[in-house]
Amino acid sequence: MSEHGGGPGSHDFETVSSKTVYSGAILALRLDQVAMPGGRVVEREVIEHHGAVAVAAIDDDDNVVLIRQYRHPIGARLLELPAGLLDLPGEDPLEAAKRELAEETGLAAREWSVLVDVALSPGFTDEALRVYFARDLYDTHQPEPENEEADLELVRMPVEEAVRAALAGEIVNATAVAGVLALAAARAGGIELRSADAPWPGQPTAFLRRKASQRQSEG
Repeated sequence: MSEHGGGPGSHDFETVSSKTVYSGAILALRLDQVAMPGGRVVEREVIEHHGAVAVAAIDDDDNVVLIRQYRHPIGARLLELPAGLLDLPGEDPLEAAKRELAEETGLAAREWSVLVDVALSPGFTDEALRVYFARDLYDTHQPEPENEEADLELVRMPVEEAVRAALAGEIVNATAVAGVLALAAARAGGIELRSADAPWPGQPTAFLRRKASQRQSEG
């Protein structure tokens, strides 16, 4: 029961104080003091991160377009969906998804919809990601890749095979697992997907606001 006498689900988890420990290029670490039910105040570590978008693109042969990309934190190449950060102020998520699909695969799509929204690890970060479904693909200009993207391998895999790979532990990237399984579930249930411009209330904004504030103070 909360200190205000309400039942479960009614407590206001107020942030009593907050301290920034680190602010870097793609994330910041805060230490928040948060009021718990019963009057205790406890510390919670929070990583602010850019939002992100990914694309489950399906070609005319019903293959999902995957990339195999090196991920330094785990020291391995992972099968993933084309994806990227929303790191430009005011950037439309759909336009960012189109950009990432072109940059990482050299493809564009004529039909777009929202597949699934994911809060990637809400126990410690506000990072969230929107996965788009794209089809009716065609070739487009692909900019010269840099850094890890210069080593990308393009992998086209039948949707059913991608589902099996996810369930077998061969696709472990959280975004790819969510996107592949969401696509399979939507097909199996005949579920209509949301429009490409559907609202995204869970889109993270704290880190973008932080960077904008830093730019203003430096200016």
